[in-house]
Amino acid sequence: MRLYNTLTGQERDFVPADGKTVKMYVCGVTPYSATHVGHALSYVIFDTLRRYLEHLGYQVKHVQNFTDVDDKIIQRAQEAGISEEELSERYIADFFRNMDALNIRRADTYPRATREIPGIIAAIQDLVDKDFAYPAAGDVYFRVNRRPDYGKLSHRTLEGMIAGARVQVDEDKEHPMDFALWKGAKAGEPAWDSPWGPGRPGWHIECTAMSLRYLDYPLDIHGGGQDLIFPHHENEIAQSEAYTGIEPFANYWVHNGLLRLGEDKMSKSLGNLVSVEEALEHYSADALRAYFLSSHYRSPLQYSDEGSAAMERSFDRFRHALRPGRDGDAGDAAATGDNSGAALSPAPFQERFTAAMDDDLNTPQAIAALFDLAREINRARDAGQPVAAAQDALRQLGGILGLTFESRPAGRDELAAQPFIELLVNTRAELRQARQYALADQIRDNLAAQGVVLEDTPNGTLWQYQRPG
Repeated sequence: MRLYNTLTGQERDFVPADGKTVKMYVCGVTPYSATHVGHALSYVIFDTLRRYLEHLGYQVKHVQNFTDVDDKIIQRAQEAGISEEELSERYIADFFRNMDALNIRRADTYPRATREIPGIIAAIQDLVDKDFAYPAAGDVYFRVNRRPDYGKLSHRTLEGMIAGARVQVDEDKEHPMDFALWKGAKAGEPAWDSPWGPGRPGWHIECTAMSLRYLDYPLDIHGGGQDLIFPHHENEIAQSEAYTGIEPFANYWVHNGLLRLGEDKMSKSLGNLVSVEEALEHYSADALRAYFLSSHYRSPLQYSDEGSAAMERSFDRFRHALRPGRDGDAGDAAATGDNSGAALSPAPFQERFTAAMDDDLNTPQAIAALFDLAREINRARDAGQPVAAAQDALRQLGGILGLTFESRPAGRDELAAQPFIELLVNTRAELRQARQYALADQIRDNLAAQGVVLEDTPNGTLWQYQRPG
C-alpha cells in the first residue's frame, strides 16, 4: 500500500516501524456541540484506513483524544449554566452515539485532556528545562526560533506565517509566533496547580503528552483534517521532537479534505452545520459512508441533500444484488441443478478493489469496483448463473469500507404504507394462483408507479422501495 505523507508531499510504500503494528493517533473533537457530518467525514476516512490496514494483516493500535478543556467549552458551559465537565460529557456521549450509528469502530483508547494533566505538566517542564520553552506572567510559551525547521509540515516560513496571519501582539512573548503550552488561570475558569501557577494546558501540548503515553514514538500515522495542519500539527511536531529528541515524530502525516456546505467549510464556529443525527433521519449510514468515500480523502467534498439522496438511490443496487437468488439460497443455482452458466467470478473486481485501496486509499475507485460487481451479479442471476461466491465477495469488500448493506430505513410515510403494500402483494399472489394475470399485473404496475418494486421468487414475492432516479 502507498500512502501520501503531508510532511514530504509524496506517496511512498506504507510500512509500520516494527513491520506489524500500526500506531495511529487521530485528533479528536472538542465536545461543546452536536457531532456534525464534517466530523463524520474525517472519522469515516480513518475508520476505513484502519479497516484496510487490518485487512492487510496489520494490528492497528488506534488512539483518539477528546479536547475537553477549551475556551469554547468554558463559554458554552457558562451560557448553559452547567459545569464544563457536564457539557463535555453530554457531547462526548453524543459523539459515541453517532459514530456507532455510522458503523465507525471505536478507537482502542480515548484519552481526555483533563485526565492527563500530570503528563502534560511533565512535558512542559521538560521543554522549559531544555530551554525550548519559557514562563511568562503565569503562561508558558514554546520558542519557535529554537526549531530551525519550524514550518516544515505546512511548508511555510516564520516570515510568511507572520505576514499571512493576524498575530495578536503580546508583550510577554519573545516572538510573535511563540505558542502557549500553559495558560495562566482566569476567574471563573477551570484550573490546575502547576510550577508556573494555576492554569490549564494549551491546545497543542495535550496531543504530545497523550500520544507519547499511549503509543510511544515514532507514531506510524498521525491523522486529522487539513484544517489542523497549521497551527495544531505544526506545533505538535515542534514540541514533540524537541521533547523526545526523536525525529520524525510521526512517519506518515495523513490529512483528509474538508466537508463544505456551499462555499465554506462546515464548522461549528461558522454555524453552518448539519448534525449526524439530522442526516441519519433521512439517509442510511451506508449511504452516508459511501457518499463520504466517493471523493478521494485528500479532496474537499461538497455536502448536499441531492448528493446524499443520489447515493441512497444508488445503494439500492447493492441491496438488490445481495437479495436471495431465484433458487432461494443466496443465488447458488448449482444447488438446484441449474447449470445454465458458469458461476460469476469475483476475482477481477477484488483485484480492482485492492489496487484502488493500495493507491493511497483511493476509495472512489474501490466503490466503483463494487458497483460494477453488483451490476454483474444482477445480470448473472437473471441469466441463471450461480452468484453466491460473488455475493460473498461483495459483502466482504464492502465490509472493508464499513458498509453493512442492511435494508435502508423506511421513512415515516413508507412505514405507514407497509401494511397496505403487504395486502396488495398477497392479493396479487392469490390472483396469480387463480390465473387472473391481467389483474395481478395491474397491481404490480400500480405499485411500481408508487416506487414499490416486486420480485417473484420460488419462496414468494419480495418487495422493496425503489427511490426515483
